[in-house]
Amino acid sequence: GILGCMAERLKDALLDTHKVDIVAGPDAYRSLPRLLKAVSDGNPQIDVMLSREETYADINPVRIDKNGVSAYISIMRGCNNVCSYCVVPYTRGAERSRDAHTIVREACDCLAKGYKEVTLLGQNVDSYHWQSGEEDVNFAQLLEMVAQVSPELRVRFSTSNPQDFSDEVIELMAKYENICKHIHFPVQSGSNRMLEKMRRRYSREWYLERVAKIRSVIPDCGLTTDVIAGFCSETEEDHKETLSLFEEVCFDTAFMFYYSERPGTLAARKYPDDVDLETKTRRLNEIIALQNKMSLKSYKKDIGKRFRVLVEGPSKKNPEELCGRASNNKMCVFPDTCHKAGDYVDVEVVNCTSATLLCKLV
Repeated sequence: GILGCMAERLKDALLDTHKVDIVAGPDAYRSLPRLLKAVSDGNPQIDVMLSREETYADINPVRIDKNGVSAYISIMRGCNNVCSYCVVPYTRGAERSRDAHTIVREACDCLAKGYKEVTLLGQNVDSYHWQSGEEDVNFAQLLEMVAQVSPELRVRFSTSNPQDFSDEVIELMAKYENICKHIHFPVQSGSNRMLEKMRRRYSREWYLERVAKIRSVIPDCGLTTDVIAGFCSETEEDHKETLSLFEEVCFDTAFMFYYSERPGTLAARKYPDDVDLETKTRRLNEIIALQNKMSLKSYKKDIGKRFRVLVEGPSKKNPEELCGRASNNKMCVFPDTCHKAGDYVDVEVVNCTSATLLCKLV
């Protein structure tokens, strides 16, 4: 059988061409006993209906990192934005937010089990909105509820959609020391024409204003992003606008890809994929080369600064060194054989690469 988002996207084609017995979408898990019984009677089954209410309330949606220090808590499902290139709304359905108190209990449980950091996950965490009776909880309120579990529990979140990122969240990040000073802030393009075609619902100017607001309140906040090179009809001028935005913002790191058409999306239905692969690859490589310079520039700014680091374990390259992340999400490596994963240590940055802060204990 095939379960999950692939099943949702390919549906009947899986039964017809791959000879599977069960095709079940991500919201069909409650139907699995019935589907399995029917299959045992010799009848192939398909259930790919997406729900507007299913939040997986009876499943503990906590994922544990192999470092034994960090845990990931899903706070919502689906997405309502329908960006023209994105398949998520078609495979995971509309947004549904989980019970805020359940999320807080899961954070408490993670702390009790020894985890020192939780990351709140959603396709667009900023649109989290849970209502029950007279209770009405938005993302900023949920973030504060989790931050108040313990000052020893670090809190991260991902991913944010710039159009929904509120001043209230920025102020909370500045208020609570244990809310990590890092925001993953996908821009996708620096061109207003491309942003409109992607249905991103913000402009280049609006995005830069949000970045300026973040840095005015949290000067050392880490910023990372996503970008797509070679989207439908992208011109050299559009590409240059993306490069100039990268120079202006100076992201710490970026997840960079060239456009790859996803069946069923608005872009696949309406826009020709008319930028050739050679051009896409060249533009992507130009973005990567620039971002490598920007990363080094960003990391060099931290030389001489002191950070509190949550130890994740030994360095991959040297067993005499430990590694862990600062609040701004930058990886720190430092000589130390006394501490262990889960400890907090204070370090001073003495050097860097474009991906790592080289530190000493203080």
